[in-house]
Amino acid sequence: MDSKELEQLKLHVAGAVVRHTSPFNELNSFNNEFELNQEFVDRWVIPFYTNIRKTESSWVNKLLAIKCEINDDIILKTLGDFNWRTRQTGAFFSAITNKNQFIDIIGIHLLKSEVCFAGRIYCYVLASFNTTKCVDYLNLYLEYYLTKPNLWFNQREAMEAILYLDSLNQTCYFENHLNNWSQFIINKPDWEKEIKTEKLEEWLSVIEKVKSHNC
Repeated sequence: MDSKELEQLKLHVAGAVVRHTSPFNELNSFNNEFELNQEFVDRWVIPFYTNIRKTESSWVNKLLAIKCEINDDIILKTLGDFNWRTRQTGAFFSAITNKNQFIDIIGIHLLKSEVCFAGRIYCYVLASFNTTKCVDYLNLYLEYYLTKPNLWFNQREAMEAILYLDSLNQTCYFENHLNNWSQFIINKPDWEKEIKTEKLEEWLSVIEKVKSHNC
């Protein structure tokens, strides 16, 4: 395997499966200038990235036990690593520690969609913070990616998040995207048309439980 093939393999493993251009390419995404060592990955990534969507009480207890150890440096290192596993972990950590100073990093990661799988967590984390900027990032994402029916990304999760935030904020952004959503799913017969927020709300209840725990 030559160096070019090796680099392509690394990108694929990291989650850069679909290469695409978008109006967001010029945005500066936060990236580390170093590789994370295995000790850090074993401690702060592997135990979490596959469990992030859990809602069981045992998972909540595990998060409560380590929450106070999660600092800004850990969050930045995970958000800045070019890998879906670390990036979604960093976004999740920012939510459970209520660190909204990382909203721009997460929002830009969502808009650029550089790696697969992480977008769902970005959307849900933005919903958990519920700031004007979070709503703007979700709307920007939907305004563009709902017009790209061949990019099967996280449009559904963004719709769930914006619908949920509409219910909290007494806004009506969700309705603005409905026509594009209907067109987007025409070539996706296995995608359910109706947008529901039950799973999102269940997940957010975990975030709130951990977030409210004092260190």
